[in-house]
Amino acid sequence: MEISYDLNQVDDVAIRLIKNVKTKTLLFNGNMGVGKTTLIKTLVKVLGSNDEVSSPTFSIVNEYELGAEKIYHFDLYRIKDIEETYNFGIEDYLDSDSWKLIEWPEIIKPILNENFDEINLKLGKKNQRIVKLN
Repeated sequence: MEISYDLNQVDDVAIRLIKNVKTKTLLFNGNMGVGKTTLIKTLVKVLGSNDEVSSPTFSIVNEYELGAEKIYHFDLYRIKDIEETYNFGIEDYLDSDSWKLIEWPEIIKPILNENFDEINLKLGKKNQRIVKLN
C-alpha cells in the first residue's frame, strides 16, 4: 500500500495504516524531517491514547497510556550499537504485546523476528509525503 498525502490528511493516513498493519510492531524509515514523528503522533491519537506525544530523541523511548495497554515510541537515531539497546532492556519491550513504534530501526533489525510491519516515508512533490506500508 502506498499513499501520497498532505499533512492535513495525516489523520486519514493513520487510520488506513492501522487498518492494514498485521502486527503491533511498526518500523518507521525515512530521512530526517520527512514526518515520522508527526505520523506517529497521529497514530497514537488514532489508537486512542490521550497522552501528549513527543520525540524520544534523547530519552530513547517514550511510553503512552492506552487503557490497560501501553504504546512504546522509540527513536534509535543516537544508538551506536546493539549493546546499547540491551542496556535499556529492548528485549522486554519487544517481547511485550504492546504497540511498538520505532523510528530509525536499522540497529535492531538483526534481533527482530519477522513479526513487524515496515513503514517507509519520503517527500513527494509540493511538500506531499509518500508513505508505503511493506
